[in-house]
Amino acid sequence: MKQVLKKIASIGGGLILLALLAVTLAFSARETEDVECREIAVRYAGNQMIRIEKNELVRMVKLADPHLIGKKLTEVNIGAIEEKLSKNKTFLKADLYRSIVRDSTGYKGVVTVKVKHRVPVLRIFSPQGNYYMDKEGNRIPVSFSYAADVPVATGHISPALAEKELLPLVEFIQGNRFWKAQIKQIHVNEEGDILMTTLVGGQVIELGDTGNMEEKFRNLRAFYDQVLTPHNWNKYSRINLKFNNQVIAK
Repeated sequence: MKQVLKKIASIGGGLILLALLAVTLAFSARETEDVECREIAVRYAGNQMIRIEKNELVRMVKLADPHLIGKKLTEVNIGAIEEKLSKNKTFLKADLYRSIVRDSTGYKGVVTVKVKHRVPVLRIFSPQGNYYMDKEGNRIPVSFSYAADVPVATGHISPALAEKELLPLVEFIQGNRFWKAQIKQIHVNEEGDILMTTLVGGQVIELGDTGNMEEKFRNLRAFYDQVLTPHNWNKYSRINLKFNNQVIAK
């Protein structure tokens, strides 16, 4: 009999707790259903080479929804704001989410924007534009808000040449410790030939195009090892790799 009474008491206690919880949740829902957005917060997805400053991001969110501050949090159209932010080519991804926080004055709504920027690998200076590029060939606009320490290419550079020729070249150079330290700048002349200047020796290297690129660099490295070192770094001013299996030095 005692066990039955204990079981009934336990069940009754559980029902009371459930009832209290339901009342509390209902009260909380009523308190928060009219909460207005009072703040725009910014988060960055990890360490990033470039990033738009927080004040500028807040301004962009406000431009996407001019009435955001003061609007009911439940009425904020997160998807529409994300769609407008995604048009900025600096972002790889921009996510927004809503939250309710409590402070000394009560509840307030917060819209948080979390952004991940594209990663630049090359800076282009040409008559057709001044911009960064990521490894997929996407253009990243230049901004006073950030600067990236990446290889620079100048000259007569079309978007197609930048993507098909310069990106593979930069990827190869950056993946090789020696050439990463040695190649100072890339230039494309009026004929579309790729020229590179070196840090040590100050030579101009005429690559031509990126056809047989790895073979050209192997030949160049052999020329460095057999001819330039140890005392001839400044003997030649120009090295031509345009012709197959040849290194022509002037």
